[in-house]
Formats: sequence, C-alpha cells, structure tokens
Amino acid sequence: MMPRPEEGGFTLLELIISLGLFALIAVAGLGLLDSVLNVQGRTETRLSRLADLQRAMFVVQSDLDQITRGAVSGGGSGIAFTRIAGGMGGPPVPVNYGAADGVLVRSAPQPQMLLQGVTQATWRFRDGDRWIDRWPVNEERKEEWPRAVSVEMQVGGVPGPQGTLRRVVVLPAQPRDK
Repeated sequence: MMPRPEEGGFTLLELIISLGLFALIAVAGLGLLDSVLNVQGRTETRLSRLADLQRAMFVVQSDLDQITRGAVSGGGSGIAFTRIAGGMGGPPVPVNYGAADGVLVRSAPQPQMLLQGVTQATWRFRDGDRWIDRWPVNEERKEEWPRAVSVEMQVGGVPGPQGTLRRVVVLPAQPRDK
C-alpha cells in the first residue's frame, strides 16, 4: 500500500526552519558557556590574589608575634627587628621589610618577594596612646619596643582586589635583661 502524500514527512521548508532554530539555540548555548568560563577565570584570579594577600599578612603578623630581644626600628616603607628562629632553637633572625618597585620584600636574612602590586607601604608605631611615624622616638629609647605596629599597604596594579590593606599587631611584652 502506498502512503498518501500528506503522510510523507517533513517538507524542505520545515527542515530549514528547524535547523535554523537549532543553530540559534546552539549559538545561545555557546555564548552562555563562554560567559560562565569568563566568570570562572575572573573568580580564580580574584581568589588567587586574596590568597596572596592573606599569606603576606600572615607572614607579617607571624614575624611580629615572634619578636625577640633587640631593637625595633623603622618608619615609612620599612621596618627592622629580630624574631625567634623558626623551628626548635637556633639563633635569633634579623628581619627587614621594605616596599620598592611595587613589591613588598621580606629579608630574613635572604630576600623574599612577599607580595606584588604594593604601590605604597606605611609602617606606624604605637607609643603610649598615640601613633607615630618613626621608631625609635629618640636615641635614649632605641632599645624599647612600641606597644603595637601597624602596616598599611595600598595594593593594586595586578588583577584581583585592590585598595587599602591594614594590619595592627600588638607586640608581646618586651623581655627585661637580667
């Protein structure tokens, strides 16, 4: 039995229209996929930068928490002090921080690039009930420690979060010589 012409299937026009609709849906899907991948890339960049910022602030705080006998000096974009040696025992380690050419550098004793994209770093010191820009205040007090140290950094110039980053670390009680 021969099929009737009206039961024969799709016309050429119907096939062209359906292929055109499929192509539009595919293009929209590719656009959505591209958008999702771009968002994912930006998110990964942002999270990586946040991890760098957190790591740098952790190192600064850890060094200052482990300050030991010796003088603290600094101001402007740098600070110098002595910290307890890492691990068990060992001689105290001199530590210097400075910002130059967009990088926060830690020297203890080898230079280590701690954070990129630092446009400015400012160290301040708590003396009694006021913040001052340089330590020691005078030559007679060069063996004293400030009550706290503050670092404020302007970060930018690299992909990720930008702005001002500030950390205040209260120093431990200064040991008295026996």
